[in-house]
Parts: sequence; C-alpha cells; structure tokens
Amino acid sequence: MLGISYFKGQPSDYIIKYSGSRKSRAGQGLSFFYLRFNTQIVAVPTQSMDCPFVFSEISRDYQIVSVQGQLTYRIANPESAAELLNLSIDAKSGAYKTEDLRVLSQRIVNTLQIATHEEIEKRTMEECIRDAQSISAAVAQRLANDPTVKSFGVEVLGVFILAIKPTPEMSKALEAEFREQLLRRADEAIMARRASAVDDERKIREKELESDAALEKGRSELIALQGANMLREAENRGKAVEVESASKAKALSQELAALGGIDPKLLLAESMRVLGLNADKVGQLNITSEILAGLLNPPSPATPTDNSSYSDR
Repeated sequence: MLGISYFKGQPSDYIIKYSGSRKSRAGQGLSFFYLRFNTQIVAVPTQSMDCPFVFSEISRDYQIVSVQGQLTYRIANPESAAELLNLSIDAKSGAYKTEDLRVLSQRIVNTLQIATHEEIEKRTMEECIRDAQSISAAVAQRLANDPTVKSFGVEVLGVFILAIKPTPEMSKALEAEFREQLLRRADEAIMARRASAVDDERKIREKELESDAALEKGRSELIALQGANMLREAENRGKAVEVESASKAKALSQELAALGGIDPKLLLAESMRVLGLNADKVGQLNITSEILAGLLNPPSPATPTDNSSYSDR
C-alpha cells in the first residue's frame, strides 16, 4: 500500500539501508519499513564461511604435489566490505543482486594459493608431506597480515591443509622406499631376536657344561675317596690277617711246645682215639703195616760223624 514494505534482517547479517543516495540506517539484523521506489538494502554476512580448495604446486625438488584443504573466514568489518563490494539484495526475496560475495571468496583463495606456493617451493616433496601442519600455520599467518584481505574487512579464522599428496607414480616410489625400510627393520629385529636366542642357548650350554664339570669333579673325588677307603680296608685286613696268623702260629707253637714232652705212642693213641670219634667225617683212610710200624717204632736218631780228625788235618 502506497509503496511501503517491511524488511526483516537476519541476525547474522549486517544491514545497511540506503534511502536514495544517503545511508539512513546500519546495524546488525535490522528490521524496518521502507519505500520500495527509493530504498536500497545491503546485507553483509558476518557469520563464518568455509571455502574448500584444491590446487597443485611444485616443490623445491621439482615434484608436483596436490594441496587439499579448507579456508574459514568471516567479514569482521562490514563497512569496509560494503564499500568495496556490491552486496545489495532484493528486499523481497533476499537474494544478492551480484556475484561479489563469490568473487570475495575467490580473491581470498587466490591470496591463499600464492602464500601456499611460496611455502611449498621452500621444501622438498618429502618435507611438504611431512610439514603439512607447519605449512598451514605459516599460510594462515600470511593471510592474516595480507593488506588485500584486510582491505575487505575479512578476518581469517583458520587455514586447514588436510592433505599434501604427490603424484601416483611418486607415491608408489615413496611407498616402495619406506616399505623396504620397514622390511629392513623387520629383518634386523628378526636377526636380533635370533642372536638373542643363540646367546641364551650358549649361556644354557655353558651352565650345563659347568654343571657336568662339577658332577665329574665330584665323581672323581668320590672315586678317589672310595679307592683310598678300599686301600685302607685292605691294609686293615692285611694287618688283621697278620695278627691272626701270628696268633695262630703262637698258639700252635705253644700247643706243640706243650706236646713236645709227651711220649709219641701216647700221642698216637690219642690221635687214633680222636680219629675214631670223628670217623663219620672221614670218607676213606688206609693205614698200611709199614705206616703203622713206622709210627710204633720210630727210627733212632743218627749218630753224628766225628770229623774232628779230618778238620784237624
């Protein structure tokens, strides 16, 4: 009615109202009535925005690497952005009339790519793959201090490099190299384990040899002790036999000495009597007349020859 409409801004948008050629109102999330025929509305988004990127760069050793990541930023100074960009919207639909917001994202990504290129060309391919986080920090710092980015009132919230990848051929080569290193370390571990097992086995054998040596030494000492004991027993038995023989000889001599004064005939008679008492123990005994005569009539002792005259001669 009468060309009057109502506009309700979003809380995340910084709204600038132009009446004719004059800025009449500005603020965060404004709502107001306006005249459609002479009012322009600018909406500057102040929420954080994500901008993914993928591009290829050349490392210091002339190898192509692919950089993948995401840029997060926000428009911290809406007035500066509104001065350099046409961010006017259709009041009825809320759509932007130009592509300047997309152009802003592209300009920031271009600045990001320049900073990333300078960081990548300082490093070799392997260093780029390894230092992705440090490259992200360096690029974010350069963007925060870039005058072009500041002129648009943009605040860089973060640069996240998700991956830096070499070409498929170089990736296979790197994988092969590191795979060989891993296999070499695995072989070294196996060799170390085997060497340890051999060393342990050697120690066990040394312990077994020491135990066997101790057993052999003990066995030798036991044999020597047994030999000494047997020799001592033999000596003791020999002494006992000598003592027993001497005792028997002494007893026999005493017995013979006691029988020396007895008449032989009486001794013969006594012998025959004892023989008769033990007749059951005698198998066979032959006594001839010559033996009996010799026992009853013993020869008289021979008269010694007088050789004195011969000796004198």
